[in-house]
Amino acid sequence: MSTELADIHDFIKVIEPFNQVSESTIGQIINQISICYVREGEPLPPQGIDKPSLYFLRKGALAYFNVDDDGNDELLGKYGEGDICSVFCRSDRKENIKVIPEEDTLLCVIDYEELKAIIKDYPDVYAFFMNTAGERLQSKVASINEEAIVSSTLMNMSIADFYHSPAVTINCEQSIQDAAIKMTELGFSCLVVVDNEELAGIVTDKDLRRRCIAEGLSVSQPVTDIMTTNLQLIDVNHSAHDALIKMTSQRIHHLPVTKNGKLAGMVTVTDLMNQEGLNAVNMASTIRKANTVCELAKIAALLPKLQIRMAKLGTTADHVGKTISAITGSFTMRLIDMAEKQIGPAPVPYAWMAAGSQARQEQFAHSDQDNALIISDDMKPEDDKWFADLAKFVSDGLAACNFIYCPGNVMATNPKWRQPAKVWAQYFDKWINQPEPLALMNGSIFFDLNTVCGDESLLAGVREKMLLKTQTNTLFIAHLSGNALKLRPPLGFFRDFVLVSNGKNKKALDLKHNGIAPIVDLARIYALSEGIEVVNTIDRLRQAAGTPSLSSKSAANLIDAYEFLGMLRVEHQARQLQANIDPDNYLLPKEISRLEREHLKDAFKVIKTMQSSRQTTYS
Repeated sequence: MSTELADIHDFIKVIEPFNQVSESTIGQIINQISICYVREGEPLPPQGIDKPSLYFLRKGALAYFNVDDDGNDELLGKYGEGDICSVFCRSDRKENIKVIPEEDTLLCVIDYEELKAIIKDYPDVYAFFMNTAGERLQSKVASINEEAIVSSTLMNMSIADFYHSPAVTINCEQSIQDAAIKMTELGFSCLVVVDNEELAGIVTDKDLRRRCIAEGLSVSQPVTDIMTTNLQLIDVNHSAHDALIKMTSQRIHHLPVTKNGKLAGMVTVTDLMNQEGLNAVNMASTIRKANTVCELAKIAALLPKLQIRMAKLGTTADHVGKTISAITGSFTMRLIDMAEKQIGPAPVPYAWMAAGSQARQEQFAHSDQDNALIISDDMKPEDDKWFADLAKFVSDGLAACNFIYCPGNVMATNPKWRQPAKVWAQYFDKWINQPEPLALMNGSIFFDLNTVCGDESLLAGVREKMLLKTQTNTLFIAHLSGNALKLRPPLGFFRDFVLVSNGKNKKALDLKHNGIAPIVDLARIYALSEGIEVVNTIDRLRQAAGTPSLSSKSAANLIDAYEFLGMLRVEHQARQLQANIDPDNYLLPKEISRLEREHLKDAFKVIKTMQSSRQTTYS
């Protein structure tokens, strides 16, 4: 191999995703590569290259633009050394796209059809080029979820700790419709089919979709027509790891559990994934037994260690957020119990509410506290003294547990956020009917509320009235959308810097404000538009999917982007916590691999697409 070919070989083999292919495949790619030199300002594709082609940047820099109807250029991204430019892979590429070298640039060029033929035996590499940004993200997030399962400590746990009993059955003579009705009523995703008390098969949600609805099968036909007959079983004496291996190897999500040869229950993949939550249960139990704020503070010191452990085990960001939020709720409830023992029982019913990330169940360790009180309308003026004392005790206690005071004073210690239900209803009326900047800022916090302790009907009553108004007030939704669009994801990465929208490079990416927050804002808008009560971001997106506000595909793409960004945030903060550094959201590009950068770009594309759609709707 000549020196030049050896240099190209060494250059190509370390570029994602080509580092996944064999040496012989790299050799085939090199044989099809041509070297192209383009001068600064000369548009791509270079003269003489008419077929769809892929470009590897050996040296130099390219700028990628969208050209609007007036001929104005909008910078979409930049490419530097080692980057892959796939803009010219499609023969039907848009005419309003252009790529210009910002400096003299050396390119390796390969015919796209030739490349596809060479990498056809590498499905992951092939999919990298053939799939959309949303599809690549979906594949990555699915991989993350699988790793979350296999990385857990299931080896030392019995299946008896996980399975649900009894397993629900249906007779083989009953219809497909009977099965669907029973699963819906019970909220189950599968049923075991029995024939004279003998196990005959299993029917799942997936079977209903693929073998009945997709095939146009009549729902009056027997359930045996769509059930899986090759029933996999596991004895209760096996380990949880054995169950995981069986489900993984057989590509199944539901596994009936037997005891002494008889059907005893059912275990699912979700049950195994959530096993790490047992640590949160143990911590919550310890919190309930604490008698002083000092004891609670000692327990709270373990939270960073829990977050580090969950990150090391590959736990998803959604699971981490729900676990930390639940533990924060346990601290709050114990402090309320302590306060009531000290100041006496409440004069009237009330609800202690979490706002922001805790309400959405998306809180991480070292978060500040956002809370408020909704009090019964039977409250008398003199009752406020009791609630003020409660708020001070709880907020001070949370601060002692390292949940710092809210910098914006969004706490129940602030009289403004310690009010009867009728006043809260007035707040929401004003925020919705007069969507001024301050109202929108308050709305971004208080439209995400959850009852931690107390009378849940107080918040439910206020929320019901509020959602009736948000569904019909298009002006409010338009203003909320405009406010949400102020947070934009960056254009991408360029030479270890984050490329921001004004064309200036910054060193670190703000994962929260430039990635996660825009999705949180969009999910809130969809929920308020459709009258959806839940406040968790993923739950909002799932419930909004298929509504006039959000297509099912777009919802799935946003969920994948949110989970991927959350994963990066969990891992970044775990590294900081382990190094005894206060966690933040600022990720340096050099902290992650080149492939993860590509997935980040995919996440940015998904967010930008949905923001553009929102902007078009309310422009």
